[in-house]
Amino acid sequence: MTRVRLDKFDPLLGFERGRPGWFEALWYLCKCAFFLTPLPWPSGFKAALLRLFGAKVGEGVVIKPRVNIHMPWRVVVGDHVWLGEEVFILNLAAVEIGSHVCISQRAFVCTGNHDYRDPAFRYRNEPIRIGDGVWIGARAFVGPGVSIGEEAVIAAGATVTGDLPAGMVCAGSPCKPVKCRWKEDGISQP
Repeated sequence: MTRVRLDKFDPLLGFERGRPGWFEALWYLCKCAFFLTPLPWPSGFKAALLRLFGAKVGEGVVIKPRVNIHMPWRVVVGDHVWLGEEVFILNLAAVEIGSHVCISQRAFVCTGNHDYRDPAFRYRNEPIRIGDGVWIGARAFVGPGVSIGEEAVIAAGATVTGDLPAGMVCAGSPCKPVKCRWKEDGISQP
């Protein structure tokens, strides 16, 4: 018999949603109509909706179709950020995105986790911080508790499970620094 008891999972144990259920339901309807659709609603309109639901959103933000932001009241987005098609921000904890950040298509920024040592699979969520000038490549995964330094590049398909330094190109699973982003900061790369 398994020790895992998902029937004992309590989604309210140790987790505060941050808004009442009706507010979350209203956000979900808005998200379905204006964010998850393939229709290219204007980015300025979507940024205004995010602000209306509690997000802090800077100027010049580009939000492509099918972007899924779970809880806008737990997200901060700097100026001139690009969120590519099908980016998913599962923010059960805070997500802070600096300015001039590009998060490419189908990247998954995930603050949510479960304690695998707990038979009831209790939540173990941690915030994520993405520094200014970061580029997160397509289909990359950024996990709970991660901090990505300014101007780092996360290669497409990378799995980020730990903090990454500023100014480095990082790749792999698990993601590790592989070279300097800017030639003048390190050994010239071909």
